Amino acid sequence: MNKSAKPLHLAKGGAPSKPTANTEELIYHDVYDAIMEHRLPPRTKLTEQVLCQIYDTARHTVRKVLTRLATEGLVELEANRGAFIASPTGAEAKDMFELRHIIEHATLEKIVPGITTRQLAALRKLVGDERAAYLNGDRPRWIRLSAQFHLELAKLTDNMLLVEVLRKLVSRTTLLIATVEAPGQNACSFDEHESVLSALENGDTALAQAHMAHHLHNCQARVQPEPLAHFDLRTALGKSH
Repeated sequence: MNKSAKPLHLAKGGAPSKPTANTEELIYHDVYDAIMEHRLPPRTKLTEQVLCQIYDTARHTVRKVLTRLATEGLVELEANRGAFIASPTGAEAKDMFELRHIIEHATLEKIVPGITTRQLAALRKLVGDERAAYLNGDRPRWIRLSAQFHLELAKLTDNMLLVEVLRKLVSRTTLLIATVEAPGQNACSFDEHESVLSALENGDTALAQAHMAHHLHNCQARVQPEPLAHFDLRTALGKSH
């Protein structure tokens, strides 16, 4: 038996996810979820040695995860200092949302005329899964699906550079969203996504763009400017025992 084998990683609610044969994926999802749930506040250091101890793995595995998170804009790698949770400033947040408005407006302009019934069905399933995750209290999955909706729209442009630019913007803006939202006022609302889809289905580009602009405005309004003051890495990753 492989000594490095890990037990099943349980999602919220006790539902098992994929077997954790891939330690790199386990670390990635644990850190991603902790960042998005604000259990790891901005500008806190992700110490390689501690992560190696928590997951009983080698430094090169941890470094691959940190590099991946940095590519997505969630972690900042600083020479001779290490890895830190990203902490966009208020001015940067404003600029990022402005750029998202421009990119996602253009995305809808390009995809509405040629979107297919099959593509719409796939998007509706994603929004349905997003809604179910929220109602089931599975915040990490809800956040991932909320972000993925925007990326799936971008993928329909067949412009992978656009997708990669938007991926980083979505990640960095999502990590700024306040942890607690009022019912019906979600950071990346499935109801607002559904409104965009309805306009897409009707071939109404202008309406789809208006719904998206409204949605992004609501997301920006929920930015949480103040980071949390204290954290413990092992506890934040759900590994305290």
